[in-house]
Amino acid sequence: MRLLKGDEAPSVRLDRAVLELAATQTPGLVIEPFLDQLNELASQLGDRLRNFNDGRDFVEKAQRYLFEDLGFHGNDEDFFDPQNSFLNQVLARRTGIPISLSVLYMEIARRLAMPVFGIGLPRHFVVEFNDGNYATYVDPYGGRTLSAKECFALAGARFADLSLLRRLTKKEIVMRMLRNLHEAYLRKQDWARTVDTLDLFILGLTEDVSPHRSELASAHKRRGLFLMELKRFQAARRDLEKYLELESAAADREEILKQIQAIHHWLARVN
Repeated sequence: MRLLKGDEAPSVRLDRAVLELAATQTPGLVIEPFLDQLNELASQLGDRLRNFNDGRDFVEKAQRYLFEDLGFHGNDEDFFDPQNSFLNQVLARRTGIPISLSVLYMEIARRLAMPVFGIGLPRHFVVEFNDGNYATYVDPYGGRTLSAKECFALAGARFADLSLLRRLTKKEIVMRMLRNLHEAYLRKQDWARTVDTLDLFILGLTEDVSPHRSELASAHKRRGLFLMELKRFQAARRDLEKYLELESAAADREEILKQIQAIHHWLARVN
């Protein structure tokens, strides 16, 4: 996946990257039909616009079309269902979580040359629309527009912290989706797919190790422990050793060394 390797070129599209993420969990998934669906949704919305230079008109028409007419909405009944993170499933079921619904909104807007940006609030994900004349925030999960003050409230912030409204890169959006997907599989105790999400997450972190060294170390430790659950002991040992290499002053160093020693003993018995 080019985005996880740090390629932010305009030709590297968010919609394709997110659908490639779904394909890693659904082998054989063909993504082109879902790109075609996004094209069709954008075309239908474009037909409803009075003036492509009117930002307020776009936001109002998009809200009515996507959230009222088509019924895209947040999945309150089963928020942690992994399917909520997959764009193909969001298109099919018309339900998702804040970030997947935001990606849907952003990619439809991009096809209409509308200036939208992903905003990763601490406890939510929203979209910023800003064409220089009209600016607002959109909450696709709730199907509504928001002020900056309301965004801070969603984030649980006690004061106006403009850093919370930072625009995320495409890679940052995909990495956040991976975190959500990891948590969803973890809740279901689906260790194999939990490891799969960590494989991709570690790939994304490895491209820029220095600022994310502790996060990368933690990801290796988590993957090592899940690999032990799957009885993939050699791979687990490599991850736990990598964790100690990256986090030389780890508070749980002795505990991890005992885990590695136990793996050595187990491998010696089976060999």
